[in-house]
Amino acid sequence: MNLEKIYSELLLNIGFPLNEIQQNWVNLEKAYSGKSRHYHNLTHLKDMIVSFKHYAVQVQNPNEILFSIFYHDYIYKSSKKDNELKSAEYALSILPENSSLDKQLIFDAICATQLHTHNTIEDINWLIDFDLKILTRDWEAYQIYYEQIRKEYRIYPDFLYKPGRAKALKHFLENEFIFQTNEFRNLYEEKARSNIEREISILEKK
Repeated sequence: MNLEKIYSELLLNIGFPLNEIQQNWVNLEKAYSGKSRHYHNLTHLKDMIVSFKHYAVQVQNPNEILFSIFYHDYIYKSSKKDNELKSAEYALSILPENSSLDKQLIFDAICATQLHTHNTIEDINWLIDFDLKILTRDWEAYQIYYEQIRKEYRIYPDFLYKPGRAKALKHFLENEFIFQTNEFRNLYEEKARSNIEREISILEKK
């Protein structure tokens, strides 16, 4: 997948001047390629775009959702709790004044990737599910994922990280559903719950 090509075509379609597109790509690539980004990186974006392309016909506002995918983790610091808000603010700040995109939808969509809870706007539910599809991987791939997350939180010792991670995972299980669209629930809910339960059991081992 040529991520730069997809990005450039999107920005061209939504009114960015050519000279800004290249610089914005350089900035985005740099942001997602930071040394501390073991999971929230360009590979994560590619995975989400694969899902987006597969379900694009279901999305009512594809440009807004694709733009939100590119910027939903633009700001990412494991020690901060406002990454999504900052990412949303940044995404809006670079939009051309003449852009016809629904800015409120973009802002709300990016912010929704913090809590991953059901939204009244179905496009946002699709974005949430694209973001969480990693939870549905086969166990070997899922292990790689949670090890990458651990590396991103390496500033925290195990006695802080493990209960914090377990608490966050249990929050998913306490919800009626992990996924917000019927499509993802039918295909992946059981697998995601199984992976999460298995990771929690590892985290809680003495």
